[in-house]
Amino acid sequence: MAADPSVPTAGDPPEEGVSLHLLGGFRLLREAVPVVVPRGLQRVIALIGLRPGATRSQLAGLLWPDASEERALSSLRTALWRLRQDPCCPMTVASDTVRLGPAVRLDVDDLVGTAARVRDGDDPRTAAGALAAGRHDLLPGWYDDWVLLDRERLRQLRLHMLEQVAGHHLAAGRHGEALEAALEAMAAEPLRETPHRLVVRIHLAEGNAFEAVHAFYVYRDLLRRELRLEPSPAMSALLDDTLAPIRQASRDALTDRPSTAGRRT
Repeated sequence: MAADPSVPTAGDPPEEGVSLHLLGGFRLLREAVPVVVPRGLQRVIALIGLRPGATRSQLAGLLWPDASEERALSSLRTALWRLRQDPCCPMTVASDTVRLGPAVRLDVDDLVGTAARVRDGDDPRTAAGALAAGRHDLLPGWYDDWVLLDRERLRQLRLHMLEQVAGHHLAAGRHGEALEAALEAMAAEPLRETPHRLVVRIHLAEGNAFEAVHAFYVYRDLLRRELRLEPSPAMSALLDDTLAPIRQASRDALTDRPSTAGRRT
């Protein structure tokens, strides 16, 4: 593997502190020092990281989908041999499965693990690091089918985690933190209703009726303009109590207006 003189390459034994980053692009670090990996081997390492415990046949089929099974397995054997010759990223190879070595830390695992802990009720303030890393797409510029599938999976995971973080903060009365998480989810997917709904709830919890109504109508207008749809009944119901006096006043005004029926012009 090509590398500059400061980068660990062939012949160096695997060390502790190996980290593999796939969010925002492929980066392999050993003791915080970048390791240069050819693109072909990057694909192999990335897939093994994303499919822990996958069989050789599964890995080969995903990496070389247009090749015959025999040829794909042969290509995988060659790639694994090259990785063993230059142990930049420790692997655990069983009889028919391959996974990253236990010394390798994967940023995707950090994101998935944090999402699970938030879902189970952990303090949402511990999710800041994973949420920041999750702002970056998985392996941008890669268009393999398995990358596209996992990219969308992780995007949805992060959106749900942001909404759960916002909900936890709201329940705890931390309105500023709740609003920050909800707005970040909204920025990531502007047409998604759930973060807009959270923003309305947060403003109502703070007693900011104007902000809540404004947020609702901004989303309603966006949805009408982009998709010709209306907000769901669940979102509209959030403002029933707030808008009830206004709606009643409008009805009263219409009732009190003198009838013009039969007037001559």
